[in-house]
Amino acid sequence: MNENGNSSTEQPRRKPWWRRLWFRITASVVVAGSIVLAAATIYVSRNVRPILRKRIIETLSARFHAQVELDSVDVSLVRGVEVCGHGLRVFYLAGPNAPDAPKPETPGLRRMLSVNDFAFRTSLRNLITLRTHIANVDVDGMELHIPPHHHMNLEQTDHQSPNALVMDRIRCSNARVIIDTDKPGKDPLVFDIQNLVLTNVMPKQPFRYTADLINPKPVGDIYATGTFGPWVGAEPRNTPIDGEYSFSNADLSTIKGISGTLSSTGQFSGQLGNIVIDGVTHTPDFALDISNHPLPLETQFHAIVDGTTGDTTLAPVNARLVHTNFSCSGLVQNIRGRGHDITLDVKLPNGRIEDLLPLAMKSKPPMTAAMTMHAKLHIPPGPERVAAKIQLSGEVVLHGIDFTNPKVQDQIDSLSMRAQGRPKDAGAAGSDGKPEVASTLTTNFVFANESANFSSVLFTVPGAQLQLTGNFAVPGERFDFKGHVRTDATASQMLTGWKAMLAKPFDPLLRKNGAGLELPIEISGTKDDIHFGLDFHDKK
Repeated sequence: MNENGNSSTEQPRRKPWWRRLWFRITASVVVAGSIVLAAATIYVSRNVRPILRKRIIETLSARFHAQVELDSVDVSLVRGVEVCGHGLRVFYLAGPNAPDAPKPETPGLRRMLSVNDFAFRTSLRNLITLRTHIANVDVDGMELHIPPHHHMNLEQTDHQSPNALVMDRIRCSNARVIIDTDKPGKDPLVFDIQNLVLTNVMPKQPFRYTADLINPKPVGDIYATGTFGPWVGAEPRNTPIDGEYSFSNADLSTIKGISGTLSSTGQFSGQLGNIVIDGVTHTPDFALDISNHPLPLETQFHAIVDGTTGDTTLAPVNARLVHTNFSCSGLVQNIRGRGHDITLDVKLPNGRIEDLLPLAMKSKPPMTAAMTMHAKLHIPPGPERVAAKIQLSGEVVLHGIDFTNPKVQDQIDSLSMRAQGRPKDAGAAGSDGKPEVASTLTTNFVFANESANFSSVLFTVPGAQLQLTGNFAVPGERFDFKGHVRTDATASQMLTGWKAMLAKPFDPLLRKNGAGLELPIEISGTKDDIHFGLDFHDKK
Protein backbone atom coordinates (compact mmCIF):
# COMPACT_ATOMS: atom_id res chain seq x y z
CA MET A 1 0.00 0.00 0.00
CA ASN A 2 1.39 3.46 -0.86
CA GLU A 3 1.36 6.53 1.28
CA ASN A 4 -2.03 7.59 -0.06
CA GLY A 5 -3.60 4.41 1.14
CA ASN A 6 -3.93 2.84 -2.35
CA SER A 7 -2.52 -0.60 -3.01
CA SER A 8 -1.29 -1.60 -6.53
CA THR A 9 0.84 -4.19 -8.25
CA GLU A 10 3.70 -2.85 -10.35
CA GLN A 11 3.28 -3.93 -14.08
CA PRO A 12 6.33 -5.54 -15.74
CA ARG A 13 7.87 -3.44 -18.48
CA ARG A 14 7.30 -4.91 -22.10
CA LYS A 15 10.25 -5.45 -24.46
CA PRO A 16 10.39 -3.49 -27.76
CA TRP A 17 9.14 -5.46 -30.79
CA TRP A 18 12.53 -5.58 -32.40
CA ARG A 19 13.89 -7.43 -29.36
CA ARG A 20 11.19 -10.06 -29.29
CA LEU A 21 11.86 -13.69 -30.13
CA TRP A 22 9.50 -13.97 -33.09
CA PHE A 23 11.13 -11.00 -34.78
CA ARG A 24 14.61 -12.36 -34.22
CA ILE A 25 13.60 -15.69 -35.76
CA THR A 26 11.92 -14.01 -38.74
CA ALA A 27 14.85 -11.70 -39.30
CA SER A 28 17.24 -14.62 -39.13
CA VAL A 29 15.19 -16.50 -41.74
CA VAL A 30 15.06 -13.46 -44.02
CA VAL A 31 18.77 -12.83 -43.69
CA ALA A 32 19.51 -16.48 -44.30
CA GLY A 33 17.16 -16.49 -47.31
CA SER A 34 18.80 -13.36 -48.66
CA ILE A 35 22.19 -14.93 -48.27
CA VAL A 36 20.97 -18.08 -50.04
CA LEU A 37 19.34 -16.00 -52.81
CA ALA A 38 22.46 -13.90 -53.20
CA ALA A 39 24.58 -17.03 -53.29
CA ALA A 40 22.23 -18.60 -55.82
CA THR A 41 22.32 -15.46 -57.94
CA ILE A 42 26.12 -15.42 -57.85
CA TYR A 43 26.18 -19.13 -58.69
CA VAL A 44 23.75 -18.68 -61.57
CA SER A 45 25.65 -15.67 -62.87
CA ARG A 46 29.04 -17.37 -62.70
CA ASN A 47 28.12 -20.96 -63.55
CA VAL A 48 24.60 -21.59 -64.86
CA ARG A 49 24.39 -18.66 -67.32
CA PRO A 50 27.35 -19.69 -69.54
CA ILE A 51 26.36 -23.34 -69.25
CA LEU A 52 22.77 -22.50 -70.20
CA ARG A 53 23.95 -20.41 -73.16
CA LYS A 54 26.08 -23.30 -74.36
CA ARG A 55 23.23 -25.77 -73.89
CA ILE A 56 20.80 -23.60 -75.90
CA ILE A 57 23.32 -23.33 -78.74
CA GLU A 58 23.98 -27.10 -78.72
CA THR A 59 20.27 -27.96 -78.63
CA LEU A 60 19.35 -25.65 -81.53
CA SER A 61 22.40 -26.73 -83.53
CA ALA A 62 21.32 -30.36 -83.22
CA ARG A 63 17.71 -29.45 -84.00
CA PHE A 64 18.43 -27.45 -87.18
CA HIS A 65 21.74 -29.13 -88.10
CA ALA A 66 23.24 -25.68 -88.45
CA GLN A 67 25.60 -23.19 -86.85
CA VAL A 68 23.97 -21.18 -84.05
CA GLU A 69 25.04 -17.92 -82.44
CA LEU A 70 23.64 -16.41 -79.23
CA ASP A 71 24.88 -13.03 -78.00
CA SER A 72 23.87 -13.32 -74.34
CA VAL A 73 21.67 -15.04 -71.77
CA ASP A 74 20.44 -13.46 -68.54
CA VAL A 75 18.96 -15.37 -65.60
CA SER A 76 16.87 -13.58 -62.97
CA LEU A 77 15.62 -15.00 -59.65
CA VAL A 78 13.62 -11.94 -58.64
CA ARG A 79 10.28 -13.21 -59.96
CA GLY A 80 10.93 -16.89 -59.90
CA VAL A 81 13.45 -18.24 -62.39
CA GLU A 82 13.32 -16.20 -65.60
CA VAL A 83 15.67 -16.70 -68.54
CA CYS A 84 16.13 -13.97 -71.18
CA GLY A 85 18.14 -14.35 -74.36
CA HIS A 86 19.32 -11.75 -76.83
CA GLY A 87 20.63 -11.93 -80.37
CA LEU A 88 19.88 -15.52 -81.44
CA ARG A 89 20.91 -16.50 -84.99
CA VAL A 90 20.63 -19.83 -86.82
CA PHE A 91 22.47 -20.16 -90.14
CA TYR A 92 22.08 -22.42 -93.15
CA LEU A 93 24.84 -23.38 -95.55
CA ALA A 94 24.25 -21.51 -98.84
CA GLY A 95 25.52 -22.45 -102.26
CA PRO A 96 27.65 -20.21 -104.49
CA ASN A 97 24.65 -19.03 -106.60
CA ALA A 98 22.56 -17.34 -103.96
CA PRO A 99 22.74 -13.62 -104.80
CA ASP A 100 19.35 -12.83 -103.28
CA ALA A 101 20.03 -14.36 -99.88
CA PRO A 102 20.96 -12.08 -96.97
CA LYS A 103 24.57 -10.99 -96.67
CA PRO A 104 26.49 -13.66 -94.73
CA GLU A 105 27.98 -12.86 -91.35
CA THR A 106 30.29 -15.82 -91.79
CA PRO A 107 31.83 -16.95 -95.10
CA GLY A 108 29.63 -19.63 -96.67
CA LEU A 109 26.84 -19.09 -94.12
CA ARG A 110 23.61 -17.15 -94.45
CA ARG A 111 21.10 -16.36 -91.77
CA MET A 112 18.06 -18.64 -91.68
CA LEU A 113 16.48 -17.73 -88.32
CA SER A 114 17.08 -14.71 -86.14
CA VAL A 115 15.45 -13.61 -82.88
CA ASN A 116 16.02 -10.27 -81.19
CA ASP A 117 14.86 -11.33 -77.72
CA PHE A 118 13.30 -14.38 -76.08
CA ALA A 119 12.27 -15.19 -72.53
CA PHE A 120 10.88 -18.13 -70.58
CA ARG A 121 10.32 -19.16 -66.98
CA THR A 122 11.24 -22.41 -65.34
CA SER A 123 11.99 -23.92 -61.96
CA LEU A 124 15.36 -23.79 -60.29
CA ARG A 125 15.59 -27.57 -60.53
CA ASN A 126 14.96 -27.55 -64.26
CA LEU A 127 17.40 -24.72 -64.69
CA ILE A 128 20.15 -26.57 -62.82
CA THR A 129 19.47 -29.88 -64.57
CA LEU A 130 19.03 -28.02 -67.88
CA ARG A 131 15.95 -29.91 -69.02
CA THR A 132 14.82 -29.12 -72.57
CA HIS A 133 11.07 -29.03 -71.89
CA ILE A 134 9.73 -25.47 -71.61
CA ALA A 135 6.13 -24.51 -70.94
CA ASN A 136 5.95 -21.00 -72.43
CA VAL A 137 8.39 -18.93 -74.47
CA ASP A 138 7.94 -15.27 -75.43
CA VAL A 139 9.75 -14.15 -78.59
CA ASP A 140 10.11 -10.66 -80.02
CA GLY A 141 11.51 -9.79 -83.43
CA MET A 142 11.74 -13.20 -85.15
CA GLU A 143 12.74 -13.46 -88.81
CA LEU A 144 12.74 -16.76 -90.72
CA HIS A 145 14.36 -17.04 -94.16
CA ILE A 146 13.42 -20.00 -96.37
CA PRO A 147 16.34 -20.51 -98.78
CA PRO A 148 16.03 -21.19 -102.52
CA HIS A 149 15.99 -24.80 -103.68
CA HIS A 150 19.23 -26.73 -103.18
CA HIS A 151 20.93 -23.95 -101.25
CA MET A 152 21.17 -26.07 -98.15
CA ASN A 153 23.92 -28.49 -97.20
CA LEU A 154 22.27 -31.58 -98.65
CA GLU A 155 24.44 -33.87 -96.54
CA GLN A 156 22.40 -32.84 -93.52
CA THR A 157 19.96 -35.43 -92.19
CA ASP A 158 16.99 -34.97 -89.90
CA HIS A 159 18.03 -37.35 -87.12
CA GLN A 160 16.50 -37.21 -83.67
CA SER A 161 18.62 -35.06 -81.38
CA PRO A 162 19.36 -36.46 -77.91
CA ASN A 163 18.75 -32.89 -76.68
CA ALA A 164 15.34 -32.64 -78.32
CA LEU A 165 13.82 -29.28 -77.46
CA VAL A 166 10.12 -29.37 -76.57
CA MET A 167 8.07 -26.20 -76.02
CA ASP A 168 4.41 -26.20 -75.09
CA ARG A 169 3.73 -22.68 -76.37
CA ILE A 170 5.72 -20.00 -78.19
CA ARG A 171 4.26 -16.50 -78.36
CA CYS A 172 5.87 -14.37 -81.05
CA SER A 173 5.41 -10.68 -81.74
CA ASN A 174 6.76 -8.80 -84.77
CA ALA A 175 7.58 -11.93 -86.75
CA ARG A 176 8.50 -12.10 -90.41
CA VAL A 177 8.71 -15.05 -92.82
CA ILE A 178 10.74 -14.50 -96.01
CA ILE A 179 10.77 -17.10 -98.79
CA ASP A 180 13.95 -16.24 -100.70
CA THR A 181 14.38 -16.74 -104.44
CA ASP A 182 17.32 -16.98 -106.80
CA LYS A 183 15.20 -16.22 -109.88
CA PRO A 184 16.28 -13.08 -111.79
CA GLY A 185 13.78 -10.23 -111.61
CA LYS A 186 11.82 -11.75 -108.69
CA ASP A 187 11.28 -10.33 -105.21
CA PRO A 188 11.12 -12.74 -102.24
CA LEU A 189 7.75 -13.50 -100.70
CA VAL A 190 7.45 -11.60 -97.41
CA PHE A 191 4.86 -12.23 -94.67
CA ASP A 192 4.83 -9.75 -91.77
CA ILE A 193 3.06 -11.24 -88.75
CA GLN A 194 2.07 -9.09 -85.79
CA ASN A 195 1.21 -11.96 -83.43
CA LEU A 196 2.05 -15.64 -83.83
CA VAL A 197 1.35 -18.44 -81.34
CA LEU A 198 2.89 -21.91 -81.78
CA THR A 199 1.82 -24.85 -79.63
CA ASN A 200 3.33 -28.30 -78.98
CA VAL A 201 6.62 -27.53 -80.73
CA MET A 202 8.76 -30.64 -80.83
CA PRO A 203 11.03 -32.45 -83.30
CA LYS A 204 9.59 -34.75 -85.94
CA GLN A 205 6.05 -33.56 -85.24
CA PRO A 206 3.83 -30.88 -86.80
CA PHE A 207 2.77 -28.11 -84.46
CA ARG A 208 -0.29 -25.87 -84.43
CA TYR A 209 -0.17 -22.15 -85.04
CA THR A 210 -2.42 -19.10 -84.98
CA ALA A 211 -1.34 -15.89 -86.68
CA ASP A 212 -2.58 -12.31 -86.93
CA LEU A 213 -1.15 -10.12 -89.65
CA ILE A 214 -1.94 -7.02 -91.66
CA ASN A 215 -1.90 -7.45 -95.43
CA PRO A 216 0.01 -4.50 -96.96
CA LYS A 217 -1.99 -4.16 -100.20
CA PRO A 218 -4.92 -4.15 -100.07
CA VAL A 219 -4.67 -3.20 -96.41
CA GLY A 220 -6.69 -5.62 -94.29
CA ASP A 221 -6.62 -7.96 -91.28
CA ILE A 222 -5.73 -11.63 -91.79
CA TYR A 223 -6.23 -14.37 -89.21
CA ALA A 224 -4.87 -17.84 -89.95
CA THR A 225 -4.74 -21.09 -88.02
CA GLY A 226 -3.48 -24.56 -88.90
CA THR A 227 -0.51 -26.91 -88.64
CA PHE A 228 3.12 -26.55 -89.70
CA GLY A 229 5.85 -29.17 -90.02
CA PRO A 230 7.60 -31.32 -89.34
CA TRP A 231 10.57 -29.17 -90.35
CA VAL A 232 12.55 -30.53 -93.34
CA GLY A 233 16.09 -29.45 -92.57
CA ALA A 234 17.67 -30.49 -95.86
CA GLU A 235 15.06 -28.61 -97.93
CA PRO A 236 12.93 -26.23 -95.81
CA ARG A 237 10.68 -25.39 -98.79
CA ASN A 238 9.35 -28.96 -98.54
CA THR A 239 8.09 -28.36 -94.99
CA PRO A 240 4.32 -29.08 -94.95
CA ILE A 241 1.82 -26.37 -94.04
CA ASP A 242 -1.98 -26.23 -93.98
CA GLY A 243 -4.70 -24.17 -92.43
CA GLU A 244 -7.65 -21.85 -92.74
CA TYR A 245 -7.69 -18.08 -93.07
CA SER A 246 -10.04 -15.13 -92.87
CA PHE A 247 -9.29 -11.78 -94.52
CA SER A 248 -11.50 -8.93 -93.34
CA ASN A 249 -11.94 -5.20 -93.85
CA ALA A 250 -9.58 -5.08 -96.82
CA ASP A 251 -9.58 -1.53 -98.18
CA LEU A 252 -9.26 -1.81 -101.96
CA SER A 253 -8.70 1.94 -102.29
CA THR A 254 -5.11 1.29 -101.19
CA ILE A 255 -4.71 -0.06 -104.76
CA LYS A 256 -4.66 3.02 -106.96
CA GLY A 257 -7.70 3.23 -109.22
CA ILE A 258 -10.16 0.88 -107.50
CA SER A 259 -12.26 0.96 -104.33
CA GLY A 260 -14.41 -1.28 -102.16
CA THR A 261 -14.24 -3.35 -98.99
CA LEU A 262 -13.20 -6.97 -99.51
CA SER A 263 -13.55 -9.96 -97.21
CA SER A 264 -12.31 -13.47 -97.91
CA THR A 265 -12.21 -16.91 -96.30
CA GLY A 266 -10.55 -20.11 -97.42
CA GLN A 267 -8.23 -23.04 -96.85
CA PHE A 268 -4.65 -23.73 -97.92
CA SER A 269 -2.31 -26.70 -97.92
CA GLY A 270 0.91 -27.93 -99.43
CA GLN A 271 4.52 -27.00 -98.76
CA LEU A 272 6.21 -23.67 -98.11
CA GLY A 273 7.49 -23.68 -101.68
CA ASN A 274 4.17 -24.63 -103.25
CA ILE A 275 0.95 -23.65 -101.47
CA VAL A 276 -2.52 -24.42 -102.86
CA ILE A 277 -5.27 -22.01 -101.79
CA ASP A 278 -9.03 -22.37 -102.21
CA GLY A 279 -11.21 -19.51 -101.11
CA VAL A 280 -14.04 -17.07 -101.71
CA THR A 281 -14.19 -13.28 -101.69
CA HIS A 282 -17.05 -10.83 -101.14
CA THR A 283 -16.89 -7.18 -102.22
CA PRO A 284 -20.33 -5.52 -102.04
CA ASP A 285 -19.07 -2.18 -103.36
CA PHE A 286 -16.38 -2.83 -105.97
CA ALA A 287 -15.71 0.15 -108.27
CA LEU A 288 -13.22 1.67 -110.71
CA ASP A 289 -12.40 5.33 -110.28
CA ILE A 290 -13.35 6.18 -113.87
CA SER A 291 -17.03 5.67 -112.98
CA ASN A 292 -17.24 5.29 -109.17
CA HIS A 293 -20.28 3.03 -109.56
CA PRO A 294 -20.10 0.48 -106.68
CA LEU A 295 -21.20 -2.99 -107.76
CA PRO A 296 -21.38 -6.31 -105.88
CA LEU A 297 -18.54 -8.67 -106.82
CA GLU A 298 -18.07 -12.23 -105.55
CA THR A 299 -15.41 -14.75 -106.50
CA GLN A 300 -14.49 -18.35 -105.82
CA PHE A 301 -10.87 -19.18 -106.62
CA HIS A 302 -8.27 -21.93 -106.78
CA ALA A 303 -4.71 -20.60 -106.63
CA ILE A 304 -1.20 -22.05 -106.47
CA VAL A 305 1.55 -19.92 -104.92
CA ASP A 306 5.04 -20.83 -106.18
CA GLY A 307 7.50 -20.07 -103.41
CA THR A 308 10.39 -20.43 -105.87
CA THR A 309 9.32 -17.41 -107.94
CA GLY A 310 6.65 -15.70 -105.86
CA ASP A 311 4.22 -16.15 -108.77
CA THR A 312 0.58 -17.15 -108.30
CA THR A 313 -1.31 -19.33 -110.78
CA LEU A 314 -5.09 -18.80 -110.84
CA ALA A 315 -6.84 -21.91 -112.13
CA PRO A 316 -9.53 -20.70 -112.15
CA VAL A 317 -11.34 -17.74 -110.59
CA ASN A 318 -15.12 -17.98 -110.91
CA ALA A 319 -16.65 -14.54 -110.43
CA ARG A 320 -20.08 -12.94 -110.32
CA LEU A 321 -20.55 -9.21 -110.97
CA VAL A 322 -24.14 -8.16 -110.23
CA HIS A 323 -25.95 -10.96 -112.17
CA THR A 324 -23.18 -11.87 -114.64
CA ASN A 325 -20.97 -14.92 -114.16
CA PHE A 326 -17.52 -15.20 -115.73
CA SER A 327 -14.27 -17.07 -115.16
CA CYS A 328 -10.59 -16.14 -115.28
CA SER A 329 -7.43 -18.20 -115.34
CA GLY A 330 -3.84 -17.13 -115.69
CA LEU A 331 -0.75 -15.93 -113.87
CA VAL A 332 0.10 -13.19 -111.38
CA GLN A 333 3.85 -12.67 -111.75
CA ASN A 334 6.12 -11.09 -109.17
CA ILE A 335 8.30 -8.40 -110.82
CA ARG A 336 11.26 -7.22 -108.78
CA GLY A 337 10.81 -3.73 -107.39
CA ARG A 338 7.68 -3.01 -109.45
CA GLY A 339 4.83 -5.13 -108.13
CA HIS A 340 2.72 -7.72 -109.93
CA ASP A 341 2.11 -8.35 -113.60
CA ILE A 342 -1.34 -9.91 -114.14
CA THR A 343 -2.21 -11.89 -117.27
CA LEU A 344 -5.59 -13.62 -117.42
CA ASP A 345 -7.78 -15.43 -119.91
CA VAL A 346 -11.36 -14.22 -119.37
CA LYS A 347 -14.43 -16.21 -120.42
CA LEU A 348 -17.97 -14.87 -120.12
CA PRO A 349 -20.37 -17.40 -121.63
CA ASN A 350 -23.70 -15.83 -120.73
CA GLY A 351 -23.87 -12.42 -119.10
CA ARG A 352 -25.49 -9.02 -119.35
CA ILE A 353 -23.77 -5.97 -120.83
CA GLU A 354 -25.63 -3.65 -118.45
CA ASP A 355 -23.88 -5.38 -115.51
CA LEU A 356 -20.41 -4.57 -116.84
CA LEU A 357 -20.74 -1.12 -118.46
CA PRO A 358 -21.26 0.75 -115.14
CA LEU A 359 -17.67 -0.13 -114.20
CA ALA A 360 -16.43 2.05 -117.08
CA MET A 361 -19.22 4.61 -117.55
CA LYS A 362 -20.37 7.39 -115.24
CA SER A 363 -23.78 7.66 -116.88
CA LYS A 364 -26.52 5.10 -117.37
CA PRO A 365 -25.57 2.19 -119.70
CA PRO A 366 -26.62 2.98 -123.30
CA MET A 367 -28.05 -0.50 -123.88
CA THR A 368 -29.20 -3.76 -122.39
CA ALA A 369 -28.31 -7.08 -124.00
CA ALA A 370 -27.25 -10.66 -123.43
CA MET A 371 -23.48 -10.92 -123.74
CA THR A 372 -20.74 -13.44 -124.45
CA MET A 373 -17.05 -12.59 -124.35
CA HIS A 374 -13.65 -14.22 -124.66
CA ALA A 375 -10.78 -11.86 -123.93
CA LYS A 376 -7.21 -11.50 -122.70
CA LEU A 377 -6.70 -9.26 -119.68
CA HIS A 378 -3.33 -7.71 -118.87
CA ILE A 379 -2.58 -5.38 -115.97
CA PRO A 380 1.12 -4.46 -116.02
CA PRO A 381 2.97 -3.49 -112.83
CA GLY A 382 3.57 0.12 -111.90
CA PRO A 383 2.19 2.97 -109.81
CA GLU A 384 -0.44 4.08 -112.35
CA ARG A 385 -4.18 3.80 -111.70
CA VAL A 386 -5.65 0.41 -112.59
CA ALA A 387 -8.03 1.96 -115.16
CA ALA A 388 -5.13 3.77 -116.84
CA LYS A 389 -2.97 0.67 -117.30
CA ILE A 390 -5.56 -2.09 -117.81
CA GLN A 391 -5.40 -3.79 -121.23
CA LEU A 392 -8.20 -5.97 -122.58
CA SER A 393 -8.56 -7.52 -126.02
CA GLY A 394 -10.91 -10.09 -127.49
CA GLU A 395 -14.33 -10.69 -129.01
CA VAL A 396 -17.75 -9.67 -127.71
CA VAL A 397 -21.14 -10.80 -129.01
CA LEU A 398 -24.34 -9.03 -127.90
CA HIS A 399 -27.81 -10.49 -128.48
CA GLY A 400 -31.19 -8.83 -128.14
CA ILE A 401 -29.89 -5.27 -127.85
CA ASP A 402 -32.32 -2.64 -126.58
CA PHE A 403 -31.04 0.94 -126.44
CA THR A 404 -31.93 2.77 -123.24
CA ASN A 405 -32.27 6.09 -125.08
CA PRO A 406 -35.75 5.99 -126.73
CA LYS A 407 -34.65 8.34 -129.54
CA VAL A 408 -31.78 6.04 -130.49
CA GLN A 409 -34.02 2.97 -130.35
CA ASP A 410 -36.60 4.74 -132.57
CA GLN A 411 -33.90 5.45 -135.16
CA ILE A 412 -32.87 1.78 -135.15
CA ASP A 413 -36.51 0.66 -135.45
CA SER A 414 -37.15 3.05 -138.36
CA LEU A 415 -33.98 1.89 -140.15
CA SER A 416 -35.01 -1.74 -139.76
CA MET A 417 -38.51 -1.15 -141.19
CA ARG A 418 -37.17 0.66 -144.26
CA ALA A 419 -34.38 -1.91 -144.73
CA GLN A 420 -37.04 -4.64 -144.83
CA GLY A 421 -38.99 -2.71 -147.50
CA ARG A 422 -41.71 -1.57 -145.05
CA PRO A 423 -41.41 2.23 -145.28
CA LYS A 424 -45.05 2.77 -144.27
CA ASP A 425 -44.29 1.27 -140.86
CA ALA A 426 -41.11 3.31 -140.37
CA GLY A 427 -42.90 6.44 -139.19
CA ALA A 428 -44.78 4.78 -136.36
CA ALA A 429 -41.83 2.57 -135.31
CA GLY A 430 -39.54 5.58 -135.29
CA SER A 431 -41.67 7.77 -133.07
CA ASP A 432 -43.36 5.62 -130.41
CA GLY A 433 -40.41 5.41 -128.03
CA LYS A 434 -40.76 1.62 -127.82
CA PRO A 435 -38.39 -1.10 -129.13
CA GLU A 436 -39.80 -2.90 -132.18
CA VAL A 437 -36.68 -4.84 -133.16
CA ALA A 438 -33.82 -6.44 -131.27
CA SER A 439 -30.36 -6.07 -132.74
CA THR A 440 -27.14 -8.07 -132.45
CA LEU A 441 -23.52 -6.96 -132.41
CA THR A 442 -20.25 -8.82 -132.90
CA THR A 443 -16.96 -7.01 -132.44
CA ASN A 444 -13.23 -7.52 -132.01
CA PHE A 445 -11.68 -4.89 -129.78
CA VAL A 446 -8.57 -3.72 -127.96
CA PHE A 447 -8.94 -1.61 -124.81
CA ALA A 448 -5.92 0.32 -123.56
CA ASN A 449 -5.15 3.79 -122.21
CA GLU A 450 -8.83 4.21 -121.29
CA SER A 451 -9.89 3.92 -124.92
CA ALA A 452 -11.38 1.05 -126.93
CA ASN A 453 -10.45 0.50 -130.58
CA PHE A 454 -12.76 -1.72 -132.65
CA SER A 455 -11.13 -3.36 -135.67
CA SER A 456 -14.48 -4.78 -136.78
CA VAL A 457 -18.06 -4.21 -135.71
CA LEU A 458 -20.96 -6.08 -137.28
CA PHE A 459 -24.26 -4.60 -136.15
CA THR A 460 -27.36 -6.43 -137.42
CA VAL A 461 -31.07 -5.60 -137.30
CA PRO A 462 -33.83 -7.25 -139.33
CA GLY A 463 -33.28 -6.09 -142.92
CA ALA A 464 -29.90 -4.34 -142.43
CA GLN A 465 -26.24 -4.81 -141.51
CA LEU A 466 -23.77 -2.16 -140.41
CA GLN A 467 -20.08 -3.01 -140.85
CA LEU A 468 -17.97 -0.50 -138.93
CA THR A 469 -14.58 0.31 -137.45
CA GLY A 470 -13.89 2.99 -134.87
CA ASN A 471 -13.12 3.85 -131.27
CA PHE A 472 -14.72 4.74 -127.97
CA ALA A 473 -13.01 7.04 -125.45
CA VAL A 474 -14.00 6.42 -121.84
CA PRO A 475 -13.23 9.99 -120.73
CA GLY A 476 -16.15 11.94 -122.15
CA GLU A 477 -17.83 8.73 -123.36
CA ARG A 478 -17.41 9.75 -127.00
CA PHE A 479 -17.35 7.45 -130.03
CA ASP A 480 -16.52 7.73 -133.71
CA PHE A 481 -17.29 4.94 -136.23
CA LYS A 482 -17.17 4.65 -140.00
CA GLY A 483 -18.21 1.88 -142.36
CA HIS A 484 -21.04 0.71 -144.58
CA VAL A 485 -24.72 -0.03 -144.22
CA ARG A 486 -26.23 -2.87 -146.29
CA THR A 487 -29.98 -3.43 -146.62
CA ASP A 488 -32.20 -6.18 -147.97
CA ALA A 489 -34.52 -3.65 -149.69
CA THR A 490 -33.49 -1.45 -152.60
CA ALA A 491 -33.45 2.33 -152.34
CA SER A 492 -36.89 2.67 -153.95
CA GLN A 493 -38.36 -0.04 -151.68
CA MET A 494 -37.29 1.95 -148.63
CA LEU A 495 -39.31 5.01 -149.72
CA THR A 496 -42.94 5.80 -150.48
CA GLY A 497 -44.84 7.85 -153.07
CA TRP A 498 -43.03 10.07 -155.50
CA LYS A 499 -39.72 9.60 -153.64
CA ALA A 500 -39.83 5.90 -154.43
CA MET A 501 -40.50 6.63 -158.11
CA LEU A 502 -37.54 9.05 -158.27
CA ALA A 503 -35.22 6.57 -156.56
CA LYS A 504 -36.14 3.56 -158.73
CA PRO A 505 -33.76 4.40 -161.63
CA PHE A 506 -30.88 4.48 -159.13
CA ASP A 507 -31.52 1.02 -157.70
CA PRO A 508 -29.08 -0.74 -160.06
CA LEU A 509 -26.35 1.77 -159.16
CA LEU A 510 -26.79 1.33 -155.40
CA ARG A 511 -26.94 -2.45 -155.42
CA LYS A 512 -23.61 -3.93 -154.31
CA ASN A 513 -22.31 -7.32 -153.23
CA GLY A 514 -25.76 -8.92 -153.24
CA ALA A 515 -27.38 -6.21 -151.08
CA GLY A 516 -30.33 -4.14 -152.15
CA LEU A 517 -28.42 -1.06 -151.03
CA GLU A 518 -24.91 -0.36 -149.79
CA LEU A 519 -23.81 3.09 -148.63
CA PRO A 520 -20.86 4.47 -146.68
CA ILE A 521 -21.89 5.88 -143.30
CA GLU A 522 -20.40 7.47 -140.22
CA ILE A 523 -21.72 7.43 -136.66
CA SER A 524 -20.34 9.72 -133.97
CA GLY A 525 -21.23 11.56 -130.77
CA THR A 526 -22.19 10.35 -127.32
CA LYS A 527 -24.77 7.87 -126.16
CA ASP A 528 -27.27 10.69 -125.65
CA ASP A 529 -26.43 12.54 -128.88
CA ILE A 530 -25.82 10.12 -131.76
CA HIS A 531 -25.25 11.44 -135.27
CA PHE A 532 -25.91 9.22 -138.32
CA GLY A 533 -24.81 10.36 -141.76
CA LEU A 534 -23.35 9.41 -145.11
CA ASP A 535 -19.58 9.32 -145.27
CA PHE A 536 -18.89 11.36 -148.40
CA HIS A 537 -15.15 10.93 -147.88
CA ASP A 538 -15.32 7.16 -148.28
CA LYS A 539 -13.08 6.07 -151.15
CA LYS A 540 -14.49 2.58 -151.64
